[in-house]
Amino acid sequence: MGDDRSPNEIYMQAAGAGLCIPSARLREAMDESTTLRPLLTRYAQSFAIQATYTALANGRGSLEERLARWLLMAHDRLGGNELPLKHEFLALMLGVHRPGVTVALHELSSSSLIQTNRGRIVVIDREGLEKAANGLYGTPEAEYKRLLNAKG
Repeated sequence: MGDDRSPNEIYMQAAGAGLCIPSARLREAMDESTTLRPLLTRYAQSFAIQATYTALANGRGSLEERLARWLLMAHDRLGGNELPLKHEFLALMLGVHRPGVTVALHELSSSSLIQTNRGRIVVIDREGLEKAANGLYGTPEAEYKRLLNAKG
C-alpha cells in the first residue's frame, strides 16, 4: 500500500505454511508484472470489504451469530470439516471472554450444526451454520470470488 510496515500482527489459526516477502521486493515484482498489481489491488478491495463486514458483525451480531460467521470463514480456509480452534483463540478473535465462546459453541452444538471436542470443532451442517450467521456471512465471500476471478 506504499509503505514498508504495518502495525498489525499476524495470527495463524491452524497449522500450515505462510510466505513472507520483503516490501521492497514486492514493489519490484509489482512494477515488473502487468498482472500482479491489479490482482493485489482487487485483493486489497476484497480485504477491505471483509473488514467492513467484520465491523458490521461486531456492531449488530450476537455472539452466536458472530461465532457462526467465524467458523464458516475458518471452514472456507481450512478445506475440511474439522477446525482445530481452541476456545481461547476464538475469544481473542471475537473480542469476548472465553466463557461466552463456550456458551455460544454449546448453542451451535445443541442445534446439531457443529460438534466440539478439546481443541477442535467439526462442522456438521454448513447450511445451518450459514443460517445461524443471520446474514453476517456471504457478501464478502461472494465479492472475494468475483474480484479474484476477474481478468486483468
